[in-house]
Amino acid sequence: MKRKISKLLSEWKTNPKRMPLIINGARQVGKTYIIKQFGKEQYEHLLYLNLEIEDNFCKFLETELSPDKIIQYLEAAKGVNVNAGNTLIFFDEIQVCEQALTSLKYFCEQAPEQHVIAAGSLLGVSINRNTINRNKHSFPVGKVQQINMYPMDFEEFLWAMDREKLSEEIKAHFDEDLAMPNALHEIALKYHKQFMIVGGMPAAVSSFIETGSYNSVQLIQNDIAQQYIADMSKYATSATSVKIRACYNSIPAQLAKDNRKFQYKTVQRGGTATIFGEAIDWLQFAGIVLKCQRLEHGFIPLNAYADLSNYKLYMADIGILTLHSRIPLQTMLSPIEVHNIFLGSMAENYVAQAFVNKGYDLFYWQSEGKAEIDFVLQIQDSVIPVEVKKGHRNRSRSLGIFANKYKSPYAIRISKKNFGFENNIKSVPLYAVFCI
Repeated sequence: MKRKISKLLSEWKTNPKRMPLIINGARQVGKTYIIKQFGKEQYEHLLYLNLEIEDNFCKFLETELSPDKIIQYLEAAKGVNVNAGNTLIFFDEIQVCEQALTSLKYFCEQAPEQHVIAAGSLLGVSINRNTINRNKHSFPVGKVQQINMYPMDFEEFLWAMDREKLSEEIKAHFDEDLAMPNALHEIALKYHKQFMIVGGMPAAVSSFIETGSYNSVQLIQNDIAQQYIADMSKYATSATSVKIRACYNSIPAQLAKDNRKFQYKTVQRGGTATIFGEAIDWLQFAGIVLKCQRLEHGFIPLNAYADLSNYKLYMADIGILTLHSRIPLQTMLSPIEVHNIFLGSMAENYVAQAFVNKGYDLFYWQSEGKAEIDFVLQIQDSVIPVEVKKGHRNRSRSLGIFANKYKSPYAIRISKKNFGFENNIKSVPLYAVFCI
């Protein structure tokens, strides 16, 4: 399936100042598949090592980190000639072999002509653990390029469904603030409903294309969720893994509240940041959840005004949230606009996932209980408030309050309504969030 990250990989290959590349992302987002595909298409040879099973290689690295020695070992062990520029060396699941991570520093310094990519499902967890414990195998800061990979966004889903022309129409109408023909608008909304259930995990998307069955999709999603839970036990202490699972299981309840701010007491009576803070960090570093920080003020740069103690948590994949929440699929697929508060939470989660895919940091804003903005984006030198609605009803005072207070040039309202621009509000249909 076509992925946007492929363009970034091609740019990395041709960059004269290329450094070893790390692709970081949660399990099952497609890292291994896309890097192998890239290696086979753009190199004469692909040298692939899954470090979860390459015990002998990891033991070799305990005593030798020189790129020349590593290449000599790999040529002898794998029977492949490693030619700079013609061979891609791919270290998969690099988080299980800390010395392999350290070796990237020496590839950068001593063998910059070699093309090396590493990927890890729990690399963020591993780096955080090593930083805390001050392990001897340090992360090669400044010696590697990093790219975060996420589940497929809605545009990639349309590509997979062989609807690339529809995605082009969506982008064209977004640029012009021009309403889509009603028939196309309804077709795009139909695909958006499908995406809300299927989500962006490539295996789930592939299954849906092959079978058209939501049941088969949810079987795959359940397997991915079980892998997450297994990782919680494998890569955390017993006491911490219990807390991680408790926080993970509380996310649907957190999002179902009128105030969607993450509350530790929802996880456990008497819960505090001291008790559950490490668990939240683990989920974020593993790429399982997305954190959206509250803003104290809507000034540039937004990062400088984040309230680190108040935040919302979203699932990194909307399909996994749909599974995890156990919302009836007929409720989501109903052609009638259903009054269900949780559907609004799911729309927010979908938008959060789309924004992270676009590279935006996630922030929201509240004003003394009088107004709330679901998301605030920093677009170039402007601060843009974004409101998300699950349906067609979308009146709100909050956008105007924020825009007036912080002099936003315009605001964005995301809903089921067609494209348009009125009263300084840009109307964006739910299916077009990838254009923002």
